[in-house]
Amino acid sequence: MPAPERDPGDAARTGGLVKFDLERFGWADVGATAYKPSAASKARGMDFTGVSRHTLAAPEELPAAWELRYFEFEPGGYSSLEKHRHAHFVVVLRGRGRALVGPQVVTCRPFDAVYVPSLAPHRWMSAGEEPFGFLCTVDRDRDRPQPLRDDEWAELRANPETSPFIF
Repeated sequence: MPAPERDPGDAARTGGLVKFDLERFGWADVGATAYKPSAASKARGMDFTGVSRHTLAAPEELPAAWELRYFEFEPGGYSSLEKHRHAHFVVVLRGRGRALVGPQVVTCRPFDAVYVPSLAPHRWMSAGEEPFGFLCTVDRDRDRPQPLRDDEWAELRANPETSPFIF
């Protein structure tokens, strides 16, 4: 008789398996939540659309100094334009996307990895007709996203490569 399914928190705490369902492209008992509260900030650049967050491993569930999340963007979806002291490390699993990371734009596809340094302005955008999704690790204790300063905004807006991310 097979063992009953456990929620991901139980699996993380005990070293168990959190099964992946390829048909729905998601993990067992890991539901989508809002990317962030819709009224999180009215600051310039902090709007977003078509993004969901799936927390696979939270610090409350396992003894670690990090959290693992999966973000998924609908076609046309994008994240807020922000920066913060904590760094990110992202591994793309699905679809195609583009990211502003500091003064550069990267195009990414499945299994590409992207490092976002501390205080680098960044924004992620879906770049195809299918969902774009990636795993993202963040520090357990992290600061809140900050909008860009006027000089950062102006510099990125003046660059033809980065300007499509500045809105």
